[in-house]
Amino acid sequence: MTREAHAFWLRSPGQGEIRPVRLPDPGGDEVRVRTRYSGVSRGTETLVFAGRVPPDQYAAMRAPFQEGDFPAPVKYGYLNVGVVEEGPDDLLGRTVFCLYPHQTGYVVPASAVVPVPDGVPPARAVLAGTVETAVNALWDAPPLVGDRVTVVGAGMVGCCVAALLARFPGVRVQLLDTDPGRARIAEALGVDFAHPDDAAGGRDLVVHASATAAGLQRSLDLLVPEGTVVELSWYGDRAVQVSLGGAFHSGRLTIRGSQVGMVAPARRGSRSYADRLALALDLLADPAFDALITGESRFADLPTVLSRLTSGALPALCHLITYDGE
Repeated sequence: MTREAHAFWLRSPGQGEIRPVRLPDPGGDEVRVRTRYSGVSRGTETLVFAGRVPPDQYAAMRAPFQEGDFPAPVKYGYLNVGVVEEGPDDLLGRTVFCLYPHQTGYVVPASAVVPVPDGVPPARAVLAGTVETAVNALWDAPPLVGDRVTVVGAGMVGCCVAALLARFPGVRVQLLDTDPGRARIAEALGVDFAHPDDAAGGRDLVVHASATAAGLQRSLDLLVPEGTVVELSWYGDRAVQVSLGGAFHSGRLTIRGSQVGMVAPARRGSRSYADRLALALDLLADPAFDALITGESRFADLPTVLSRLTSGALPALCHLITYDGE
């Protein structure tokens, strides 16, 4: 027995479409999930949509359930929340998160889904993959009590990092962005906001997530001697130039890359990928994260939505895709 579902595919760079998919019955160790929501991770997914993944990063950038290959045709995405309609008794009827592309339903191993805690609304749970990225970054370079920390770039990743940093005792957090409209998001997250030109200096730690050379340079400029920049930006195929003169060497500054594809070394021996994702879902019990969902559209409109997000015609942090009634 098979069932029909529908999936979003990038047919060619800049051109998306909805395609039919035939789903098999799940095996004994699998689940069939009906999607309720997915989220568009604006930074990464718009680079994929535009065909701007560098060839030497094709393997590193593969999503867990991606089909096809970069640049296209490819089925890509990793923020999916749905309901288990077939599977083991302990998962049947549960709302779950899965690192699955935009598709109305799917069959995956039961181990690939993580139950959404009762205190986390399903729509908010689409942020789990991005909060997981923020958790990993703060395992890579955790702040100390009383640290002065800046997050450069109030996009989806930067805002998730800022939201977590706001929970650290004694840590003073400033979120920077060139868009003054992001001040409202910072207020909802409980952190200070400033334009990069007006940023406070003397920072012990800076997390960079603006995906711009100017943002990375500003991050370095804000550090105290022996301070660290955690680089979370994904630049795609764009070259990045920064000045490593001035205080970079005399101040013994550090730029540390962080990427969610591996568990940070500090926790790699004691936490699995599933542990990290479950922690991210637990952290989403905080309603402050709702500020990061800045719009929603129906699944059928996703080809147009991704085109508008990529061009900048549709501004967003996380754009929610709804499936009920599709």
